[in-house]
Amino acid sequence: QVQLVESGGGLVQAGDSLRLSCAASGRSGRPNSMAWFRQVSGKDREFVAAIFLSGGNTYYGDPVKGRFIISRNSDLNTVYLQMNSLKPEDTAVYYCAARRNWITRESRNYDYWGQGTQVTVSS
Repeated sequence: QVQLVESGGGLVQAGDSLRLSCAASGRSGRPNSMAWFRQVSGKDREFVAAIFLSGGNTYYGDPVKGRFIISRNSDLNTVYLQMNSLKPEDTAVYYCAARRNWITRESRNYDYWGQGTQVTVSS
């Protein structure tokens, strides 16, 4: 099992920046890929960004390309999502996810999920 704990959400204004963190732990070893998804009530979960931990390969959803950056720490057990130039439409609950295999944008392929952290961007 892998446990994921997110932090860093909050209320910001449009144009501001915010950084989310997700720490992975567990006895079964670290995952190989981690990702961020977001969800607005009543809508499907949306892919935001993913990173392959050992190689640092990254993959972004179109709405956040050029504004968000996903990265990981040197211990390969924490990922970050640096969110810049935030827009009101970025408002959502942001979830961290992990899987043993290569990165993917499909939420159904992720085995482990965090509890989510709320990000609210006011106009």
